[in-house]
Amino acid sequence: MPNKRYRVDRLAGEIQREVDDILLKRVRDPRVQGITITGVDVTGDLQQATIYYSLLSDLASDGERAQAGLDKATGLIRSELGARLNIFKTPAIKFERDKSIAYGSRIDQLINQLHREGKD
Repeated sequence: MPNKRYRVDRLAGEIQREVDDILLKRVRDPRVQGITITGVDVTGDLQQATIYYSLLSDLASDGERAQAGLDKATGLIRSELGARLNIFKTPAIKFERDKSIAYGSRIDQLINQLHREGKD
């Protein structure tokens, strides 16, 4: 079964590259500017893909606007993927904000705060 895992990983990488390109060149919605695709999870049957993204802004309102923009562009993105990927059936896609980036940033803040307090 390692061959199947390779295929799933390869497809996830292709989807990540293509969605990044589609967002940059095809989606005109200003709500999706500044979004970075951080990863893609594809189910073993290749029917569904969860696309993770991050934003430079920490504001909740920016996150909601970006999610709304991505939700609105999902049809366009999926049809573009269908044209670009060499697969039988394009997986259903959904976008989720990557919480690990914000989590890592918060850990850095706490460590820096501890260092500053230790010097005082």
